Amino acid sequence: MFRSIFSIFCIILWLAPSLPSQASSDEIRKMLQDRDEEIKELLGPSGREYTQDQRDQLKDIINDIIDYRAMAEFALGNTYQQISAEQQNEFVSLFATIIRDNSLNRLDIYRADVTYEEITVSDNQAIVKTIAELDNVRTPVGYKLERKGNQWMIVDMTIDDVSTAESYNRQFQSIIRQRGFDALLESLRRRAARATT
Repeated sequence: MFRSIFSIFCIILWLAPSLPSQASSDEIRKMLQDRDEEIKELLGPSGREYTQDQRDQLKDIINDIIDYRAMAEFALGNTYQQISAEQQNEFVSLFATIIRDNSLNRLDIYRADVTYEEITVSDNQAIVKTIAELDNVRTPVGYKLERKGNQWMIVDMTIDDVSTAESYNRQFQSIIRQRGFDALLESLRRRAARATT
């Protein structure tokens, strides 16, 4: 009897660490699937025209689970800690505006069928690997997420193993080395102004 109880206790202890991870994995999958379905519903049939209100709604759904500050901080590298809080806030705001605008460049990509291949959760971080298939073309799409309070937020995305944050990091560092941070900020101001007009 004691041995049976002890065995059950050991099994519970062995299973317990995997339960929160599984719960988080299911939570992340549901969040991304719900987002995907909401985007597809708003997109409707291919080739349709969208009002500005519909485009704004799409931007919100696509981008509202992205942690722009975390992505912007990585993209800027060590320079982020060397600039003032005011400059940091402006940089993050411009960065977010540009990413939100770019997200509507090719709306058809959001019509892809998505297969969730792997979701790995470790504490407050998660890696999601998916395959997006559109017109018989299969593209690996990955997400790196971090839990912020009660919500999981995307801090990086990879398409065909190319990281969004790393791509911006290379662009920004090249400009900073050649012309300095002020030149980068001015360039982002111009790009953001075009995005909002």
